[in-house]
Amino acid sequence: MKKLLLSLPFFFMIITTILVNSSPLYHFFSVHNEEAAPVSSEPSGHSMYEKLEQAAGQWNEPPRDAVIDKVWKALPGYNGRMVNMKASFEAMKERGRFQKEDVVFEQVPPKVHLDDLPPAPVYRGNPAKPAAALMINVSWGDEYIPRMLKVLREEKVKATFFLEGRWVRNQPKAAKMIQEEGHEIGSHAYSHPDMAASSEEEIKQELQETDDVLEAVLSEDPVLFAPPSGSYSDAVVETADQLGMHTILWTVDTVDWKDPDPSAMASRTADKVENGSLILMHPTSAASSGLKEIIEQIRADGIRLDTVSGVLDETRIDR
Repeated sequence: MKKLLLSLPFFFMIITTILVNSSPLYHFFSVHNEEAAPVSSEPSGHSMYEKLEQAAGQWNEPPRDAVIDKVWKALPGYNGRMVNMKASFEAMKERGRFQKEDVVFEQVPPKVHLDDLPPAPVYRGNPAKPAAALMINVSWGDEYIPRMLKVLREEKVKATFFLEGRWVRNQPKAAKMIQEEGHEIGSHAYSHPDMAASSEEEIKQELQETDDVLEAVLSEDPVLFAPPSGSYSDAVVETADQLGMHTILWTVDTVDWKDPDPSAMASRTADKVENGSLILMHPTSAASSGLKEIIEQIRADGIRLDTVSGVLDETRIDR
């Protein structure tokens, strides 16, 4: 009898366990407890994520530092790119596919920038950037400017106009017309002198006087300077730098001042244009007639047209 009494609690425990486990309430709480358990959001182990990790090494591109090149002098830097793994994975997972079009990139800036370099002339943008600029040097007349502005407006292109100070003083309406169209304004000295043959005092006077006129007429403080006829010296570059300006030369010359056939000029010019090219032209009959064709041919080669500052900028362009 004593053994039987001792066994009763044990049997009672077994029966209670069976009853509780078979209860609908038990199943309700068990199932809901399992559903409430946190699910890991980490993509590790996901085949699509692993595939993305492998491909990222091929898609990432390092930035390019600005350098002093033996041929091109000051060469601006260019942003690299890196795959944003989390954003790319989420985009691919949402679309249920693995395609490069869904990859999210982040731009990676270079360590050395154009402003970090010692004063030196700039002839072109970074050759990795698929962009070019029209640089229009203005020191005489205004009859072809409206036509050029019309073409630029219709083609949705912004150019950089380097204005001579004396010209701005004599042609303020034309200068304002250029500015109102949203084009970049640069300095082209005051009186078109031979800057390389000028003294330091004369150089500073030419640049400062132009700055003063641009400020008075257009409220512009230029950061770019194109020396007349491309004539410069170390003193010119250093003085421009002291006044907050980069000295800009050109990569491709239209030679429009020789009054060439517009179509032939356009083809010859476009054939020479490549990534980072700065294209020199003037408000001439040939340039105004051939401008549209130049733009069309450059674009056909997959090169974007921008201002000089836009081409020198490190911002990456991915086609």
